[in-house]
Parts: sequence; C-alpha cells; structure tokens
Amino acid sequence: MTQPFELPHFYMPYQARLNPHLDEARAHSTRWACEMGMLEGSGIWGQSDLDAHDYGLLCAYTHPDCDGPALSLVTDWYVWVFFFDDHFLETFKRTMDREGGKAYLDRLPLFMPMDLSTPVPEPQNAVEAGLADLWARTVPAMSVDWRRRFAESTEHLLNESMWELSNINEGRISNPVEYIEMRRKVGGAPWSAGLVEYATSEVPASVAGSRPLRVLMETFSDAVHLRNDLFSYQREVEDEGELSNGVLVLETFFGCTTQEAAQTVNDILTSRLHQFEHTALTEVPALAVEKGLTPPEVAAVAAYTRGLQDWQSGGHEWHLRSSRYMNEGATGSDPLAGPTGIGTSGADVGALLAAAGAERLRAYAHVPYQKVGPSLLPDFPMPFRLRLNPGLAEARRRITPWAHAMGILGEGVWDEDKLAAYDLPLCSAGLDPDGDQDAVDLSAHWLAWGTYGDDYYPLVFGRRRDLAAAKLCTERLSACMPVDGGEIPPPVNAMERGLADLWTRTAAGMTTAQRRTLKASVDVMTESWVWELSNQLQNRIPDPVDYLEMRRATFGADLTMSLCRLGHGPAVPPEVYRSGPVRSLENAAVDYAMLLNDVFSYQKEIEYEGEIHNGILVVQNFFGCDYPTALGVVHDLMTQRMQQFEHVSTHEFPVLYDDFKLSREARATLDGYVLELQNWMAGILNWHRDCRRYAAPDLARRAHGFVPGRLPNLVSRNEGFMEPSWGVVSPVG
Repeated sequence: MTQPFELPHFYMPYQARLNPHLDEARAHSTRWACEMGMLEGSGIWGQSDLDAHDYGLLCAYTHPDCDGPALSLVTDWYVWVFFFDDHFLETFKRTMDREGGKAYLDRLPLFMPMDLSTPVPEPQNAVEAGLADLWARTVPAMSVDWRRRFAESTEHLLNESMWELSNINEGRISNPVEYIEMRRKVGGAPWSAGLVEYATSEVPASVAGSRPLRVLMETFSDAVHLRNDLFSYQREVEDEGELSNGVLVLETFFGCTTQEAAQTVNDILTSRLHQFEHTALTEVPALAVEKGLTPPEVAAVAAYTRGLQDWQSGGHEWHLRSSRYMNEGATGSDPLAGPTGIGTSGADVGALLAAAGAERLRAYAHVPYQKVGPSLLPDFPMPFRLRLNPGLAEARRRITPWAHAMGILGEGVWDEDKLAAYDLPLCSAGLDPDGDQDAVDLSAHWLAWGTYGDDYYPLVFGRRRDLAAAKLCTERLSACMPVDGGEIPPPVNAMERGLADLWTRTAAGMTTAQRRTLKASVDVMTESWVWELSNQLQNRIPDPVDYLEMRRATFGADLTMSLCRLGHGPAVPPEVYRSGPVRSLENAAVDYAMLLNDVFSYQKEIEYEGEIHNGILVVQNFFGCDYPTALGVVHDLMTQRMQQFEHVSTHEFPVLYDDFKLSREARATLDGYVLELQNWMAGILNWHRDCRRYAAPDLARRAHGFVPGRLPNLVSRNEGFMEPSWGVVSPVG
C-alpha cells in the first residue's frame, strides 16, 4: 500500500541504546501473554501478531539500563496496554458500543488497589487478568505516592478511550488544543513516564507535582504521541477509521494537504523536545536548589530525566522497525547521509543541526517594542447574550476608595486615571449579572488586584531583571492566604494588603477544602507571573503548547473557576468537576477569553511593553508568518474553542449526567455553571470592547509605563522583603 505522505526529518538528539536483556524479555512476555489469555483464542492476537509487534524490542530500546526482571515486567505492561487498545477497538470501537465500553472500563480500577491486602474481583477477561497480575507484581517496590499517580494515569488512559469512541460515533474531529490535552490521557505517555520511574528512580514526592517535573512529563508525552501519530496515520486513519490522530487534526484545522499537516506535526514535536531540554537544563536545577533536594534526590530526578530521553530515542527506533507502523524508507540507505547503526538510522546530522539551530535561535531573536500599529479586531464569535448587573454604577463608585485604601494607587504603577480607564466593574457586571452588590464589588476588587499584579510584576521586577525579588514577593503573597484561619503577616505593600483583604472577605464562609482550592488557584496565577518574567529575562518566546497552558494560569483561570463554584454547594461531587467534560468545557471557555485578550492587547504588549507572551506573536514566531496570518490562525482557534464549548455543553454534559447518575439538583447546578461560563465569556468580550486599556489613542496617551513622576527603588526591609520605595523622577517613555 502506498504511504499517504513522506515521513519528515525527525529531530532526535539522543542516541538509542539497546538493553542486553532483550531476549529474556521477549521470551517472558510471550509466556505471560499466553498465560493471561491474550493470544490464540482471544480473538484479538495470535502468536504471529505478538512477534511482529515486538514489544520486547520496544522496551529494550526505551529502558536500556534496567536489569532483566525489571525489563520483563515493563515489557509485560506494554503487552497489556497494547492488547487493551486492540481489544477495546475490536470489541467496542468497531461496534460503537458506548454503554458496553463504559461498563468494561468502570471495572478496571478495581484491580489497582492502593493497599495490596484489598481484595480484587475475579478477572472476566484477559485485560482484567493482566492488570491484576501486573499491579500485584509492580507496586510493592514503589511508594504510595507513586501508586496514586500511576493509578491515576492508568485510569486516564483507559477512561479517555470513551472520548475517542464518542468522537467516532459523532464523526467529530477535535481541534488542536483539545486534541493535545486528550491525547496525553488516552495516548498513555504519562503512564509510560510512571514506568520510567520504576525502571530508573522514583522522583521525590516533594517535587513530583511541580511545574518543571510536570513539563518534563508533558513534553515527553506530546513528543511520544505526535511521533506515533506520524508513523500510525496510515494504520489508524485509513484502516481503522480513527479520528484521533494529530496529522488528521491539523489537516482538518488548516485545510492543508496531508504532507503539510505531517510536517507541521513534526515541527510541533521538535518544539516540544526543545521545551523538554530547556526545562531540564534551566527549571529543574533551579527547582532542586529551591526545594533543598538532597544529593540522592537530585540523582533520582537526573536518572528519571535521562530515562525520558532514552524513551524518546528508543521509541523512535522501534517505530522505524515495528510492523505495526508505516515506516517504509524511514531508515534510509545512503551511507553518505550520516552515521549508521543503532540510534543513527534517522539521523542526517547536518540537516538536524541546521534546522534545530534555526528554530532555537528564532525563539530568542525577537526585537521588542516594534511598531505594529493599532490591533486588528476581527468579528468575534459570541452566541451568548450580554447582561449587565444593575449594581454596576455603585461598584464603579466604590472601587476607587478601596484601591486607595489598599495602596494600589500610591505605588506609581496605577493612578486614578488608569483605574477609571480600565473599568474593572464593567467586567464584573458582565461576569455576574445576577449577583448582589457585595458580590459585584468583591469580583471587581479581585479583578483590580489581579490586573494590578499583572502590571506590577513586569514593571517593578522585570525592568530591574530581579527574578529573586519576584519569587520572594510570590512567597509572601501565598502567606497572605492562611488555609487554617491563622494570622496573616503584616502586609508591606499594596499587593499584600489587597490580597489579605480579599482573602479575608472571600474565605470567611468557606470550608477548609474550599480555602485550600482558592489558595492554590491564586498561587498558580502568581507563580505564572514569575514564569513570564523568566522568559522575559531570556527574551524567549514560549513554545506554543507551553504558552497556551501557562496563559490559562497568567489569565487567572483557576481563580475564576474556583470563585464560580463557591455557590454551587455539595450537590455536585468533586470527581465530576475533575471529569474530562467539565475540564474540557472550562478550558475551552478560558482559551477563548485569553486569546480574545491577546487579540485586543497585541499593540499594547508588542509595541508599548516589549512583551513576548502574546498568542499572536507565539504563532508568528512558530510559523514564521506575518501579523495578519497569525491573527487568522488565532481567530480560527478561538472559533473552534467556542464551538467546542457548545459541543461539550450540548452533547457531552447529558452523557456525563447519566454516567455519574447525578441528581436533579446536581444537573441543575451544572446547567447553571454552563450559563455562568456563557456570561463570563460575553462579559469579557464586552469589557474589552468598552474599556480604555487597549485602544490606540489610550495607549499613545498613557504608554502603560509607571505613573508620570514616580519610579520605584527597591530598598531592604527588616522583614526580608524588597519593598518598592518611591521618588520623584522624570516620566518614563
């Protein structure tokens, strides 16, 4: 069969190595698969299928340093997961049996108890038998923290198969952002990262959930999945009718040829590997210092990182050789093209270095403060009606005295003119059209504090290139939110004073769990401001996927969602909010709003602030295109995210209600949550159109620097914090 496209040149800087215990793992996995009932008689595989797929070779490539028993166990896990994938395909995807598929998946977590003394059901099929056996053999060597994380990633891998099945039933191809998020769960690479820990070293629990370790896992996952999409396109799309393939997703989104889509997928893959390397070499060492990791803990993180690299290179080699995938001509035959042997079959060293160097350089080569002219504003899709709270006028009257009391208007970043121009009460009135006056005031004050902080960090810390002071500021802000009701440290500036006031007013009637969630959401936002500063100091335009995910944090998405849920009560179980459809709905709404903000703020950020964190600029840099072209891509993505929001609320929520057997009250609460998010998007669009923060005439007059006549000087405090002190100076800019 003719291949649908020519495989692109892959960036692969790590040499593949082969575990010497390969034959032992092959023999063991064959016996094990037969014992579990996965071969002859299963209706899925025969011995010839297992031999052709050669999962022993996959694991020997991806785990080159572990001993024989560990390699055999890891190989059994991969035999199991690929058998599950094919079994689910034949039994439920091809027959489109959603109800049967859900019942099948609901039983599998029962075979992964945290405590091995917990009895498990009698296995009813080869998948259940294999999982029960593997879990019992694996978890005694690992901590409870690892067991929890690995069980969660396994459940994601299993349960998100339902998302794929639903899309096949509907004939729906996902948008690129949705696809990458869901592919991480159903594609299994986070699960593979857990097995890398088993084969190398378990990462310390104190850093397992940190951003650097999360980014290592996510970039590893994305690269593994996108590489697999390229090799498996023919098998999945042309043979199986699969719709969850990155090449098909981009082919549909851009309306381009299959070859062009494949090249773009490879470009994203390369960018994710660059992000992996950047994180490993910059963020991980800083994390080790900040957390005070011991030498053995540092060594464990290093071994895990090396293990993820080995998986990348080894997985690539296996794809080149497995009969499961499209790989004709991928190994090459021209000895002049580069070195030969294990780990070099896909290498064209000259092309690799040239392409990698150019891509890396482009991310750091942006010239700030370029004149771009007024922001171009397309027609924005908005199917929801705007409603404004009748308390708007009073909220406008009350916000200025509050800002003065907090000191927000006395530190040189904002004055009354800026506060009035930004008109945050207008945004609050659209976000919560039915709330009482106190609710609108509280919302407006949160928005004012968050917007002020978003301006404060780059002006006060960015211009001084003082990342250490920014991190200390962030730590002190976190201390202003005591979860247990303890004393708030005396505030030393407006940021702390404002947050302490908002925390006291907001957390008063909350449970400990709700306060913990609220605190975490604020921490995520303030820590993301430090991430922006770090990129700013390096003049580094972020990787597109990392940008979108971190932009949700800088936009305050978690804070917004946690505040929205406060009034929902206990009718909706917490696991419903963690479910795929709810997270998908929330992320679609947030992405629409944050990209909307990027469109409106393009001139403000690029021309006046020298900013690099703007979705349009990220697209320009990644594709090497001009402003109007990048705007078109962002606008298309906004449109598809809005369509996804409507799809999830209309089609996926009713299924979610049935799956969780929700009460009438819980269903009404979630229906109300959909309405809240609709109000949220409509209100944000209205605010961007009517406030005076982004229009060209306002930018020319205000220039978004410090308040004229005041510029900060950082002075040492007894509290150990560098607080701004202000002196009279000439206007900035």
